[in-house]
Amino acid sequence: MGVNNVVRRTKEIQSHRGRTTPCAYWLAGRCNRNPCKFLHTSPPHTTYHYANNPYTYTRKPHSSSHSNSKTALTKNNRDETKPNHKSSLPNPSICKYWVNDNCTYGQKCRNLHSWFLGDRLSSLTKLQDHKKVITGIALPVGSDKLYSGSTDGTVRIWDYHTGVCTNVINFGVKITSLIREGSWVFVGILNAIKACNIQTLSEFTLDGPKGQVLSMIVGNDTLFAAAEDGVIYAWRDNSESSVELVARLTGHSKAVVCLTVGRKRLYSGSMDQSIKVWNIYTFECEMTLNGHTDVVTSLICWDHHLLSSSLDCTIKVWSATGEKTLQDIYMLEETYTHTLENGVVALSGMTDAEANHILFCSCKDNSVRLYELPSFLERGRLFSKKEVASFELGPDGLFFTGDGTGLLTVWKWLDVKVASVQHLA
Repeated sequence: MGVNNVVRRTKEIQSHRGRTTPCAYWLAGRCNRNPCKFLHTSPPHTTYHYANNPYTYTRKPHSSSHSNSKTALTKNNRDETKPNHKSSLPNPSICKYWVNDNCTYGQKCRNLHSWFLGDRLSSLTKLQDHKKVITGIALPVGSDKLYSGSTDGTVRIWDYHTGVCTNVINFGVKITSLIREGSWVFVGILNAIKACNIQTLSEFTLDGPKGQVLSMIVGNDTLFAAAEDGVIYAWRDNSESSVELVARLTGHSKAVVCLTVGRKRLYSGSMDQSIKVWNIYTFECEMTLNGHTDVVTSLICWDHHLLSSSLDCTIKVWSATGEKTLQDIYMLEETYTHTLENGVVALSGMTDAEANHILFCSCKDNSVRLYELPSFLERGRLFSKKEVASFELGPDGLFFTGDGTGLLTVWKWLDVKVASVQHLA
């Protein structure tokens, strides 16, 4: 075969390949070749369902998990856990043009035109009055009002049934955490905590923390506050009906970012990449858990396990072993790691309408992954313009999320019958 024939045959092969491959520029709406050797048509479509409506998706489903994901997350005789995070969902992206109200593709767009992906979720309303990151949401006991705190320096009080903001409290300084305990609302600011009782309208200030108060939690009638200086401060009521500082828990070398309480222990996560376990009665550090390679961003207790998240793109499950420390405390060891594509910002959890345990995982890509425990099967995703930093649970399947734009969204789990009807509509 001569050189000219080889060249001609090569061009024919390349032309044939081109005619079976969609043009990437045409798919993006900007091909200027006429004629073009690639196809000006779309590849076969796969139909998935989200938000109870059909959605056509052209990319291959993609699992966020690592390779060790074939079995269910179950306990063996050592109370260890094994993974199964095979997702039943595709891995779409929300359309950034649709978010800004200027997508020209409409229903033909390959990316999501929805704030959520899942068939048993409903977005009830969006409350947008905060100007910056929402750092805490609280629904006090005995109240139908929702409290939200933001780095814009305000606490807003909402009637979440109507979406009306009924009151605004301007602190004039950045609010970095907000929690509720009974009828009390605690607001974390620079070098202090503000406390307000919504029933008696009494208020007081707790001084002592150094820097921003980044996280708070109540356990064993004690208010714990994590601060930028790496110290955890603890307050209790004394016999004279006042609150006093009873302990300063030291051991972290950098700012303490998150706290949780469970099984008579206080757990703290820090920018120093470690998790410390404290005796909630004696305030002594019983053990340190090392495994994350970046900031530990969130901690929650589930069943007999501790779940931790980090900017290192992992969620880790820690479980008790048969070994004990010198203090006769069962050691915790890492029994399972769930790996994602992006850093994890926050964790939360609740049960759905069928009493399944659902883990909320907020990621740096502005999505919230919903996983069913213990399997880590992905059940859905929520999307926002900026990452979701705070969660709060409500009655009757309600839950609330606050994101980096200052948007507070009210969500609801649908019951099985309603979800099925809307899915078929």
